Amino acid sequence: MSLYGHGAVTIWHDLLPQAKDMFYAWHNQEHMPERVGIPGFRRGRRYIAERGAPEYFNLYEADSPEVLSGQDYLNRLNAPTPWTLEVVMSFRNVTRAICRVIFSGGVGQGGTMLTLRFDLPPSQAQAMSKLLRQQILPELVDAPGVVGVHLCQADDSGSRIETVEKKARNQDTGIPRWIVLIEGISQPVVQAGCDQLLRQLAAQGQRLDDQHLAVYRLESQRCKHPWG
Repeated sequence: MSLYGHGAVTIWHDLLPQAKDMFYAWHNQEHMPERVGIPGFRRGRRYIAERGAPEYFNLYEADSPEVLSGQDYLNRLNAPTPWTLEVVMSFRNVTRAICRVIFSGGVGQGGTMLTLRFDLPPSQAQAMSKLLRQQILPELVDAPGVVGVHLCQADDSGSRIETVEKKARNQDTGIPRWIVLIEGISQPVVQAGCDQLLRQLAAQGQRLDDQHLAVYRLESQRCKHPWG
C-alpha cells in the first residue's frame, strides 16, 4: 500500500485570515511533530487548495483505525496545549473523519492531492466499495502521472467522540462517509483520474451522493523517524 498504515485522520478547514501566520508557526513547529510523536502515528501532511474548498487539507496516517480511537491519541485531544487552543478557535468550515483505509495503491507520494468526499446509501455501500476496490481504483493507480490512489471509510462513532480540542473549535464538524484520494504530479493528472472514476461509475449506472471535490498542493510533511 502507498499510505503508511490502515488508519487515517482526514481534516478539511478554512481559517480566519488574521490567524494565518500563527497557524503556520503552530502547525509546523508544534502540531505536526506532536501528532506524529503519538504511538502508532506514522506521517502527517498539510495541503493548500489549488481548486475548490476548504482552503486546507490535513492527512495523518496511522498503523490502524484502533490507534485513532486509542487512549494515547485521546489523551492528546483532551489535553491540548495553550497554543493549540488559541489556533483552533480560528478554524472555520471544519470537516473531519477518523478513517479505515479500505484500499491504497501506488508507488509513492505526489505533490498534488485530489480529495473526493461522498456519501452512499447503506444498501449500496458494500457493493460500491467492492466495485471501487476491485475494478476502478486499481486501474487509476497505473494512469500516467498518478502515484497513489486511496479509498477511506469513516468510522462514525470514532469521528463523533467529543474532546476538549473539538469543543474549542466551537463549531459543528462535518463527517464525510467515504473519501477517495488521488495523488499525482499535477492538477490536470489528478483531475483526469477523478473524471475517469466518475465515467466508469456512470457507465455502470452508479453515482455518488453529496460529492465534494477539491485539489490541493502539498505544503509540509512530517514523518516518524526511528531516532525521533
